[in-house]
Amino acid sequence: MFETLLDEEERGQVGIGTLIVFIAMVLVAAIAAGVLINTAGFLQTQAEATGEESTSQVSDRLQVVSQSGNVTGEPREVDHLNITVAQSPGAGNIDLNETSVELIGTSGQETFQLSDENASIDIYTGEEGDVVLTDASDRADIGIDLTSDIYEPLEGGDRLSVTFTTASGATTSAELRVPTTLTDEQTSVRL
Repeated sequence: MFETLLDEEERGQVGIGTLIVFIAMVLVAAIAAGVLINTAGFLQTQAEATGEESTSQVSDRLQVVSQSGNVTGEPREVDHLNITVAQSPGAGNIDLNETSVELIGTSGQETFQLSDENASIDIYTGEEGDVVLTDASDRADIGIDLTSDIYEPLEGGDRLSVTFTTASGATTSAELRVPTTLTDEQTSVRL
């Protein structure tokens, strides 16, 4: 059943061969583990970045606080929009210069940046010239001139959909409705 080895040199060669195979297996396992750990780290980093972008797209949006318009001319029409905005709950910093506006109504559709000449931004808190909403208590008045080439003034009974899109891609829409009758005494109207 057991074979006796008479030559001692043969016994050492079997042990060295086994040791070489064992070391080779350990090296292959170590390389495979290194590849798996590297891949897992890369996937984790990518998942974290995707999660942060998704969260920003959902939460970094504006909240419309109030909306009004200036009434002028004959016939009476709204020639300037005043929309007060704030950060929505849970939002990060929002740079209003990187925010776009889309107007859709009876006069068609128009899209432009708030940093364009057709719009003005007056922020109520923060430093002069700063147009970044950093706190939930910050408010900014966005003025949109409807007498320029971007859009026609609104008449009584007109509707206008205004959509703000922040740099992260989050959108906020507001539906503006002009009262059917605009009187000579009115200089502004709540929309």
